[in-house]
Formats: sequence, structure tokens, C-alpha cells
Amino acid sequence: MVNPWLAMEAGADPAERIRTVRRAHEAFLSDGTVAPPVRQVVADSWRRSARARAAPDGVAPVELDEAALLGYREAHPLARAMPVIRELLGSIAQDGAHLLAVCDPQGRLLWVEGHRGVLRRAERMNFVVGARWDERHAGTNAPGTALAADHAVQIFATEHYNRRVQPWTCAAAPLHDTRTGRLLGAVDITGGDHLASPHSLALVQATARAAEAHLAAPPTRPGAFLTALGRDEALLVRDGERLRLGRRHSEIMVLLAHHPAGLTGDQLAVLLYGEREVRPVTLRAELSRLRPLVGPLLRSRPYRLTTPLETDLASVEQDLTHHHLTSALDSYRGPLLPSSEAPGIRRLRTALEDRMRRALLAAGDPDQLRAWAGTPWGEHDLEVHEALVAALPERSPARQAPAAAAVRLRAEFGLGARPEAFGASHDHGATFAQPPPP
Repeated sequence: MVNPWLAMEAGADPAERIRTVRRAHEAFLSDGTVAPPVRQVVADSWRRSARARAAPDGVAPVELDEAALLGYREAHPLARAMPVIRELLGSIAQDGAHLLAVCDPQGRLLWVEGHRGVLRRAERMNFVVGARWDERHAGTNAPGTALAADHAVQIFATEHYNRRVQPWTCAAAPLHDTRTGRLLGAVDITGGDHLASPHSLALVQATARAAEAHLAAPPTRPGAFLTALGRDEALLVRDGERLRLGRRHSEIMVLLAHHPAGLTGDQLAVLLYGEREVRPVTLRAELSRLRPLVGPLLRSRPYRLTTPLETDLASVEQDLTHHHLTSALDSYRGPLLPSSEAPGIRRLRTALEDRMRRALLAAGDPDQLRAWAGTPWGEHDLEVHEALVAALPERSPARQAPAAAAVRLRAEFGLGARPEAFGASHDHGATFAQPPPP
């Protein structure tokens, strides 16, 4: 069976593949259709890139300047793994043909290393430290697609969404905290067409596993971690084993983790089903199906967890309590179980998002506001876009994008234009409106 994450099967002609995929890419940009020989993982990525309005000819934006990058990189968990990554990939990065890159979960390049001449060539497409190479901002590319798919992947030449990147081929693998399952970033090697071989994909996968093992600390006590932010199905990691829960089971585990003292059947039913009339046997059946999955972690009378279950929700809440806003932003991977309609989950989801927004608006840091505004859950946040305009220097070119977004959003919300908030010379003291409630 052909490995779908590999760019080419054995014996394929690279030149012919480049030509056929280029024609398919042009057709996709023209009419949105995509067909073989484009791989499914690439087709899915092209569609995500198009939905995000990634530019097919632009350059990735630089989000971390030198001052911000140094402090952030030094404190990032992957800094401890860089000696291992360099040991395994360092010779490749210095051979004059390849680059080694490591990014954070948002796709921001924290390390880009290699021969000076290759680095200079990569600068032409803004493949530089501090630049954001997720699919949303750079289109289909190995580190960005590895993050989006949470899987190691090769991207070959014209498979790249952005034409500027199509002379390159790359392979990347995601990096996780093995204790919590949290995505930490990705490791990437970038170079020529010869990287479209099984060896480069195996190499980045092996490097990622070695880096994860290096970061893993022996647990001081038994425990488990639940990841539910930005996921419709929560991930439970316990003693190194990963279990993806169904949607209803995800809701139950989040609610029980948030109520360590336990919940009666009636209380849990209200949080799950609200005012709908649901027979008690329905809830009991869900819990019966959950119990074999989590074993002794679940007890009844009242329904509770037998050991503390750490969650990414609680981690973000703790960061906000201690005013660690940068850490909270890094850990906030999206709304809590975004497709859930359970009343208890909706309340937790709204409370956390409101708390994040209040902290961001109160801090007024342009980098943090820009990070929130650049996410799918923040791109329609008028108040954040307007606060970002106010936080930037009066004549900064960086004001143009958030100002344009704010004008567009005000029109969508029917609020009318506020040109005084975005003018080059008379926006001091401007007040910023909040969008009407949905």
C-alpha cells in the first residue's frame, strides 16, 4: 500500500510529477477543482489554504522580531530538545543543500539553520526565524501541513500552495509533549527535489521521536492529561498511552475534570443535555461505554474521577490567573470542544474565551493582539483588531492590515465606519466599538 504521506512512489519521474502537479495547482487556483495525481493530504491542504485566503504568490509574515524572538525561544520547551535535533540533523543543515528548521505550534520559525548560501536563498521567500509558516499564512508546506494534520509529511515542489516555495521540497514531523499530548511544534528539513524519498521522511520522524523522548521527564506520580481545546474529540494521555475519545465522552471527561468533587446523575445530565427530556438510561449507557475506555479512572455515586485529571483548559486558566499571558496564548489551541452544544461545555468555552479576550485587551500588547487576531477564532474579533490598531505606532505600516479588517468587520456588523480610529494623524483618544452580540 502506498504511504500517503510520502511525496512520490518508487520509480516516479520527478520532472513529470512537477509538471502534472503544476497544471493541477493552476487549475485549482482557477476553478477550485483538484484531482489525481494530487495526493489527498495535499488536496486537503490546498483547500484549507484557499479557505484561509493564503496568498499563492506572497511571503510569510514575520511575527516575532529579534527582541521578541530571543526571549520566547529561550523559554520554549523545544529549546531543551535542540541539542538532540542538531545532533541528528546538524550535518544535513551544513552540507550546503539543506536547511534545518524548528517551529512552534503556530508555525512560527524559531530556528532556521544551514549553510549561509542556502539561508540567503531561503530569505527570498521569508523562510527566516520569526516568520509564520502555518498553512493560514504560507499555504501548503511541510511544517505548516505537519502541524495541521498532526502527522509527518513530505511536500514536493509544485505541491506547495505558494508559487514562491515551489522550487523547494521539504519533510517535517510534529513534536509533542509525550506526557500531555500537547503539540509543541514541528521539525523540518528543506532542500531540493532529492528530499522526496522515504529516507527524509523517516529521518524527521526519528528525530521528532528522539526529541520527544529527551523532553519526557519520568512522572513523579501517576496521572493523566486531557487535551480538549480546539478539538471536537478530546485526547486522553495516560501513562504514555493516547486515547481519542468520542464527542459525548469528551464532554463527560471535561465536565468531571472541572468538578473534581463529583456530580450526581441529575447534575451531569443537566450539564450535558440542558432542559431536554432525556431518560436516565441514556446517560447511564454513555457512562457504561466510557468506563471500559478509562478503567478505574471513573467512579460513580457520585460520578467522579478517582485521580486528578489535568486538562489544557485548566492550564490556560492557571496561566491567566498568574498573568502568564504569553504562555496562555501558546496553550490556547482554540475554543473548548468547539462543536459541542452541551450547556456545561458551552459555559466553560465562553467563560475561557471571554477571560482570554479581557486579558489581551487589558495588556494591550500588539504582538499578543496580533497573534489572537490571526487565528480562526480571532479573525472576526472587531474589538481586538481595533485595539491592535490603537496599540501600534501611528505611522507603522503594520496598522494597515488590522485597520482594514476592522473597517470590514464594522461593515459586516452594521456598525458603520469609524475613520477617526484609523487615520494617520487624528486617532489619539479614539474609542473602539465592540460588535453586537450574535
